[in-house]
Amino acid sequence: MHQAEIIVLLFAAVAVLAVVACKLRLPYPIVLVISGLALSFVPRLPEVKLNPDTVFYFILPALVYPAALFTSWRDFRRNLRTILLLAIGLVLTTMVAVAWIAHAVVPGLPWAAAFALGAIVSPPDAIAATAIIRRLGVPHRIQAILEGESLVNDATALVALQFAIGALVTGTFSPGYAAARFVWAAVAGIGFGLLVGVVMRWVQSHLDDPPIQITISLVTPFIAYLPAERLHASGVLATVAAGIFLGWHSPVMISARTRLQVYAFWETAMFLLNGFVFIVIGLQLPRILQTLNRESLTGAVVSAIIICAAVILVRFAWVIPAAYLPRLLSSKLRMRDPIPSWQNIAIVSWAGMRGVVSLAAAFALPLALSDGSSFPGRDYILFFAFSVIFTTLILQGLTLPLLIRKLGITHDGEADEEERRARLEANNAAIELIGKLRASGEFSSDTVDRLRAEYDERVEQLQLCAENPDDCRGEIATPQYQRLQREALRAERQTIIRLRNERVINDDALRRIQRDLDLAEARLTGD
Repeated sequence: MHQAEIIVLLFAAVAVLAVVACKLRLPYPIVLVISGLALSFVPRLPEVKLNPDTVFYFILPALVYPAALFTSWRDFRRNLRTILLLAIGLVLTTMVAVAWIAHAVVPGLPWAAAFALGAIVSPPDAIAATAIIRRLGVPHRIQAILEGESLVNDATALVALQFAIGALVTGTFSPGYAAARFVWAAVAGIGFGLLVGVVMRWVQSHLDDPPIQITISLVTPFIAYLPAERLHASGVLATVAAGIFLGWHSPVMISARTRLQVYAFWETAMFLLNGFVFIVIGLQLPRILQTLNRESLTGAVVSAIIICAAVILVRFAWVIPAAYLPRLLSSKLRMRDPIPSWQNIAIVSWAGMRGVVSLAAAFALPLALSDGSSFPGRDYILFFAFSVIFTTLILQGLTLPLLIRKLGITHDGEADEEERRARLEANNAAIELIGKLRASGEFSSDTVDRLRAEYDERVEQLQLCAENPDDCRGEIATPQYQRLQREALRAERQTIIRLRNERVINDDALRRIQRDLDLAEARLTGD
């Protein structure tokens, strides 16, 4: 079977399995990994190799950029202290803890190789966690912290991995040099990403052609990532910086029609890439098992269990003190940012699922050192990395919804209330402008009154939502109003389809009218 056919079949499998996951009310990454694992044992199935270069230089920038693009800079900055504690402090602590344990339980594993393993399994992937959190509804801050952590932690882990491999190859390690390189990677990466963001903002603001602008948006993460890596800076941080910068400026940088299409494009691209990656993760097990003989497999399984337990427990051991100690030591911090509930801390501690970056980093380990000798413990590292990914995804991913329910964590409504207030203020501003335009005599009274009535209706709906927030979460209309308008929109759709079928209108006219109806329905539900 040709490689292109395999890729098409995998994308088709992603779509089918995502539907299955929705029916089972399970996060789709978990279903995809399990399905990929099951498919890997199908006889005569062509081998699907996870090419590290493809992951690092194509998939990773394409996943990081839209995540940064849709990140709230305000929320990211508000939670920056917590995010950095997790993305830098926890990653490095996990690396050290895993290295110490791996060196102890795996006979003959050098310290540098053990640190490489620690760096590989240290960064969590927030995709599965956020999929669960968005479905069940938890305080908005938890989601902001987990998503912010996942934007930065890959950079920390990959830089640390480079140091570990370098120490193994050269036999030396300089803490001072490593610290300087780390600072350079961070500062240069962020600086270059902001430079790319400034240039792309200028380019996008001078265009009004959605296909061209989507193409520019598509290449932006690679323009940020690849040169930054050439400069030995962090390509991940460069992509994150460019994405957050452009996301902040997108409301005034591109037109409404372009923005709608860009967001739809990236939403689809993220789903396809994430789905492809998770199903391929499951397919890698036979390839990994081939590297281990039966005698070593039993010992490797025991060691993998110990390492998986360490990865999970270290997160608890870090998150809990990091949440309490700074606030206990600083009254100013405690007043500005009160101690979160222990339930919220428990959720953040448990949401440490690993993903594709860990497995790709393991496969990217060199086969041999500069002297021609094989990379020590590479087979074990591959097996341990897969074990950590699979265990955290399945164990934590399947139990996280249960934990959220048992702890009684619910949506705090903070983001929805902010949105409602913003909508109300925007509508009141429009009403004020309409009043001024009426007084100017520039528009007829009938036209002004008609538009004013629409805005008055919106304001009334928003005020009703303030009185009954449970019935209006994320919406601008009451449920009864929504049902009525959906029925009206359905009647309009049926009519234009009938007119097209009767050849009264052509397909172009149908698509133009249908687009207006689609936008009306999307606006109705706040999508």
